[in-house]
Amino acid sequence: MLRLLSLLSTSLALAQPHSGRVLVVGCIHGTECAGLAIARRLEHDCRGHARRVLVLANLNPAGYARGTRQNEHGIDLNRNFPSGWRPGGKPWDPEYPGPRPLSEPETRRAVRLVRATRPDVTIWYHQPLRLVRAWGASVPAARRYAQLAGLPFRRLPWLPGTAPSWQNHTFPGTASFVVELAPGRLSPGAAARQARAAEALAGGC
Repeated sequence: MLRLLSLLSTSLALAQPHSGRVLVVGCIHGTECAGLAIARRLEHDCRGHARRVLVLANLNPAGYARGTRQNEHGIDLNRNFPSGWRPGGKPWDPEYPGPRPLSEPETRRAVRLVRATRPDVTIWYHQPLRLVRAWGASVPAARRYAQLAGLPFRRLPWLPGTAPSWQNHTFPGTASFVVELAPGRLSPGAAARQARAAEALAGGC
Protein backbone atom coordinates (compact mmCIF):
# COMPACT_ATOMS: atom_id res chain seq x y z
CA MET A 1 0.00 0.00 0.00
CA LEU A 2 2.90 2.30 0.67
CA ARG A 3 5.24 1.50 -2.21
CA LEU A 4 8.20 3.56 -1.12
CA LEU A 5 7.91 2.38 2.46
CA SER A 6 8.36 -1.22 1.30
CA LEU A 7 11.51 -0.22 -0.57
CA LEU A 8 12.85 1.62 2.46
CA SER A 9 12.29 -1.41 4.65
CA THR A 10 15.03 -3.27 2.79
CA SER A 11 17.40 -0.48 1.80
CA LEU A 12 17.22 1.91 4.75
CA ALA A 13 16.08 -0.01 7.81
CA LEU A 14 19.64 -0.15 9.15
CA ALA A 15 20.73 3.23 7.81
CA GLN A 16 22.69 5.55 10.04
CA PRO A 17 21.61 9.16 10.37
CA HIS A 18 22.81 11.24 7.41
CA SER A 19 23.72 14.88 7.78
CA GLY A 20 21.12 16.85 5.86
CA ARG A 21 18.75 13.92 5.29
CA VAL A 22 15.24 15.15 4.45
CA LEU A 23 12.05 13.08 4.56
CA VAL A 24 9.15 14.38 2.46
CA VAL A 25 5.57 13.25 3.10
CA GLY A 26 3.34 14.29 0.22
CA CYS A 27 -0.07 13.56 1.73
CA ILE A 28 -1.42 12.83 5.22
CA HIS A 29 -4.94 14.24 4.89
CA GLY A 30 -6.77 12.58 2.01
CA THR A 31 -8.28 15.84 0.76
CA GLU A 32 -4.99 17.78 0.91
CA CYS A 33 -2.79 15.93 -1.52
CA ALA A 34 -1.26 18.51 -3.86
CA GLY A 35 2.04 17.46 -2.30
CA LEU A 36 1.86 14.23 -4.30
CA ALA A 37 3.09 16.22 -7.30
CA ILE A 38 6.14 17.30 -5.28
CA ALA A 39 6.76 13.74 -4.15
CA ARG A 40 6.61 12.48 -7.74
CA ARG A 41 9.00 15.22 -8.85
CA LEU A 42 11.48 14.29 -6.11
CA GLU A 43 11.21 10.60 -6.96
CA HIS A 44 12.03 11.49 -10.57
CA ASP A 45 14.85 13.90 -9.76
CA CYS A 46 16.50 11.61 -7.21
CA ARG A 47 15.86 8.24 -8.86
CA GLY A 48 18.81 5.89 -8.55
CA HIS A 49 20.99 8.10 -6.40
CA ALA A 50 18.83 9.35 -3.51
CA ARG A 51 20.80 9.33 -0.29
CA ARG A 52 19.65 12.54 1.35
CA VAL A 53 16.05 12.89 0.13
CA LEU A 54 13.56 10.22 1.22
CA VAL A 55 10.01 10.29 -0.11
CA LEU A 56 6.85 8.85 1.40
CA ALA A 57 4.36 9.98 -1.20
CA ASN A 58 1.05 9.15 0.48
CA LEU A 59 0.57 8.18 4.13
CA ASN A 60 -3.23 8.10 3.72
CA PRO A 61 -4.09 6.22 0.50
CA ALA A 62 -7.46 5.13 1.87
CA GLY A 63 -8.53 8.70 2.61
CA TYR A 64 -7.23 9.85 -0.76
CA ALA A 65 -9.24 7.16 -2.54
CA ARG A 66 -12.38 7.99 -0.54
CA GLY A 67 -11.97 11.74 -0.81
CA THR A 68 -11.91 12.17 2.97
CA ARG A 69 -9.55 14.02 5.26
CA GLN A 70 -9.55 11.04 7.61
CA ASN A 71 -8.39 7.48 7.02
CA GLU A 72 -10.78 4.56 6.46
CA HIS A 73 -11.57 4.44 10.20
CA GLY A 74 -12.64 8.09 10.31
CA ILE A 75 -9.51 9.22 12.15
CA ASP A 76 -7.46 12.34 11.49
CA LEU A 77 -3.97 10.87 11.20
CA ASN A 78 -2.36 14.17 12.08
CA ARG A 79 -4.01 14.12 15.51
CA ASN A 80 -3.10 10.47 16.23
CA PHE A 81 0.57 10.91 17.18
CA PRO A 82 1.59 10.63 20.86
CA SER A 83 2.94 14.12 21.52
CA GLY A 84 0.24 16.10 23.30
CA TRP A 85 -2.47 13.67 22.20
CA ARG A 86 -5.93 14.43 23.57
CA PRO A 87 -9.08 12.29 23.42
CA GLY A 88 -12.38 13.65 22.20
CA GLY A 89 -15.02 13.45 19.53
CA LYS A 90 -16.08 10.51 17.44
CA PRO A 91 -15.08 8.89 14.12
CA TRP A 92 -15.46 11.18 11.10
CA ASP A 93 -15.33 14.35 13.15
CA PRO A 94 -12.90 16.61 11.23
CA GLU A 95 -10.08 16.28 13.80
CA TYR A 96 -11.02 13.07 15.61
CA PRO A 97 -7.72 11.84 17.15
CA GLY A 98 -8.68 8.18 17.46
CA PRO A 99 -9.25 6.06 20.57
CA ARG A 100 -5.61 6.25 21.65
CA PRO A 101 -2.24 7.51 20.33
CA LEU A 102 -0.89 5.50 17.39
CA SER A 103 -4.08 3.51 17.09
CA GLU A 104 -3.78 3.63 13.29
CA PRO A 105 -1.47 1.53 11.10
CA GLU A 106 -0.56 4.61 9.07
CA THR A 107 0.75 6.58 12.03
CA ARG A 108 2.65 3.54 13.31
CA ARG A 109 4.28 3.20 9.88
CA ALA A 110 5.29 6.84 9.94
CA VAL A 111 6.82 6.45 13.40
CA ARG A 112 8.75 3.35 12.33
CA LEU A 113 10.04 5.14 9.24
CA VAL A 114 11.27 8.18 11.19
CA ARG A 115 12.89 5.97 13.81
CA ALA A 116 14.62 3.85 11.14
CA THR A 117 15.91 6.67 8.95
CA ARG A 118 16.36 9.49 11.51
CA PRO A 119 15.80 12.38 9.10
CA ASP A 120 17.32 15.69 10.04
CA VAL A 121 14.27 17.41 8.53
CA THR A 122 10.76 16.12 7.79
CA ILE A 123 8.40 18.11 5.58
CA TRP A 124 4.66 17.41 5.79
CA TYR A 125 2.56 18.81 2.93
CA HIS A 126 -0.96 20.06 3.61
CA GLN A 127 -3.43 22.51 2.05
CA PRO A 128 -4.91 25.11 1.53
CA LEU A 129 -3.42 28.01 3.54
CA ARG A 130 -0.34 28.73 1.39
CA LEU A 131 2.24 29.15 4.13
CA VAL A 132 4.96 27.33 6.02
CA ARG A 133 4.35 26.84 9.74
CA ALA A 134 6.70 25.66 12.47
CA TRP A 135 7.46 25.97 16.16
CA GLY A 136 10.46 25.68 18.43
CA ALA A 137 13.62 24.14 17.05
CA SER A 138 12.03 23.60 13.64
CA VAL A 139 11.72 27.31 12.92
CA PRO A 140 15.11 27.91 11.21
CA ALA A 141 14.73 25.04 8.72
CA ALA A 142 11.12 25.95 8.03
CA ARG A 143 11.94 29.62 7.52
CA ARG A 144 14.69 28.69 5.06
CA TYR A 145 12.32 26.40 3.16
CA ALA A 146 9.73 29.20 2.98
CA GLN A 147 12.31 31.56 1.50
CA LEU A 148 13.43 29.00 -1.07
CA ALA A 149 9.87 28.05 -2.01
CA GLY A 150 8.48 31.58 -2.12
CA LEU A 151 5.92 31.05 0.66
CA PRO A 152 5.09 33.11 3.75
CA PHE A 153 6.35 31.77 7.08
CA ARG A 154 4.41 31.69 10.35
CA ARG A 155 5.67 30.69 13.80
CA LEU A 156 2.69 28.77 15.22
CA PRO A 157 2.48 26.30 18.14
CA TRP A 158 1.83 22.68 17.27
CA LEU A 159 -1.66 21.29 17.70
CA PRO A 160 -2.15 18.20 19.91
CA GLY A 161 -1.18 14.85 18.46
CA THR A 162 0.52 16.13 15.31
CA ALA A 163 3.38 14.45 13.48
CA PRO A 164 5.79 17.43 13.58
CA SER A 165 5.26 17.85 17.32
CA TRP A 166 6.00 14.15 17.90
CA GLN A 167 9.28 14.25 15.95
CA ASN A 168 10.39 17.51 17.55
CA HIS A 169 9.84 16.08 21.04
CA THR A 170 11.19 12.60 20.30
CA PHE A 171 14.34 13.62 18.41
CA PRO A 172 15.65 16.93 19.76
CA GLY A 173 17.90 18.68 17.28
CA THR A 174 15.86 17.62 14.26
CA ALA A 175 13.25 19.69 12.44
CA SER A 176 9.76 18.74 11.34
CA PHE A 177 7.34 21.26 9.90
CA VAL A 178 4.23 21.80 7.78
CA VAL A 179 4.03 23.28 4.31
CA GLU A 180 0.50 24.42 3.51
CA LEU A 181 0.13 24.60 -0.25
CA ALA A 182 -2.49 26.65 -2.08
CA PRO A 183 -5.88 25.10 -2.91
CA GLY A 184 -6.16 22.88 -5.98
CA ARG A 185 -3.49 21.13 -7.98
CA LEU A 186 0.06 22.39 -8.30
CA SER A 187 1.33 23.41 -11.69
CA PRO A 188 4.45 21.58 -12.87
CA GLY A 189 6.48 24.73 -12.27
CA ALA A 190 5.17 25.15 -8.72
CA ALA A 191 5.84 21.49 -7.93
CA ALA A 192 9.37 21.84 -9.27
CA ARG A 193 10.04 24.90 -7.10
CA GLN A 194 8.84 23.13 -3.96
CA ALA A 195 10.94 20.08 -4.85
CA ARG A 196 14.03 22.23 -5.34
CA ALA A 197 13.45 23.79 -1.91
CA ALA A 198 13.37 20.35 -0.30
CA GLU A 199 16.51 19.29 -2.18
CA ALA A 200 18.26 22.47 -1.07
CA LEU A 201 17.59 21.68 2.59
CA ALA A 202 19.18 18.27 2.01
CA GLY A 203 22.10 19.66 0.04
CA GLY A 204 21.03 17.63 -3.01
CA CYS A 205 19.52 14.21 -3.57
